[in-house]
Amino acid sequence: MAVAATLLWFSSQATWITATVEDDKAGTGELAVQGSTWSLELTAIALLFLAGVVAGLALRRTARRIVGAVVALAAIGVSWRPMVALTSQVDLARLQTLLQAQQSNDNAVESVAISSWAVVRDATVTPLGPVLALIAAAFGLVGGILLAMRPGADGVRSTKYETKAARAEKLEEELETAPDSGRVMWDALDEDIDPTDPTGHR
Repeated sequence: MAVAATLLWFSSQATWITATVEDDKAGTGELAVQGSTWSLELTAIALLFLAGVVAGLALRRTARRIVGAVVALAAIGVSWRPMVALTSQVDLARLQTLLQAQQSNDNAVESVAISSWAVVRDATVTPLGPVLALIAAAFGLVGGILLAMRPGADGVRSTKYETKAARAEKLEEELETAPDSGRVMWDALDEDIDPTDPTGHR
């Protein structure tokens, strides 16, 4: 998922489309359109993949399964735009709308934009950006599926703030699952149990 997030970010910064624009005042010219302009969800999904990495490390087993499923679904969704870009003609009307919207967006930073009277006459796809997005989607899908199907085992819950009686109740299970834990060993010694002797458990 971390690889997917990285590749998707690079894809969002790469040129996806080269547009030929006709402007009565500025003349005819070409504009390089980045992936983040053509496929607005790329950056958001990249951040989702990163969040999935953190969640997969920090959350419990059931929550990791849910996160994995969400990441896998997001990977499937983000593959749509690059697939369409590589297999069909560029939608010139949509491209013109996006570029004109960038012109009216005062918060856009270093964005490619055209005036409201300019017309997009032609557009060609640069394959590198969409291909990177598809590879990222594949990594995200595999990572999400693996996390959902193999979330791993939960670690021993912290017993720092539990009472002695509460710790004693689950000591038997912890001696089986985490016999090398320092806290578990001390709890066992408090209960007069030898933590190194598996036959000495209650």
